[in-house]
Amino acid sequence: MLRRPQYPESLEIRKEIEKQINKLLEIDFIRKMGHNKIVEIITPVLITWNDGKSSLCGDFRALNNYTKADRYPIPRIPHALDKLAKAKYITKMACMKVFHQNGVKPSSMSLL
Repeated sequence: MLRRPQYPESLEIRKEIEKQINKLLEIDFIRKMGHNKIVEIITPVLITWNDGKSSLCGDFRALNNYTKADRYPIPRIPHALDKLAKAKYITKMACMKVFHQNGVKPSSMSLL
């Protein structure tokens, strides 16, 4: 069984994590999966920003044991900057909670 220890956190942070998880459950964005041998593979982490807002994240490093290596490497920074230099528009988007938009294949849901 792969189990990651929970990070040390205050009672206040634990309550905020539970609040944010419950909110995601209420809007059917996440769902309870039940118990299996790897259900505790994800460790919730709360990131607090300078403005007092917070974001719920998950430490998914243990999933690396189940993933295949990507054959396509991340582009080199100089190559990416060359492409940006030729861009007509460059925008900055508010990416708060954008990571919640990643889909998961049904066959992989048991890992979460």
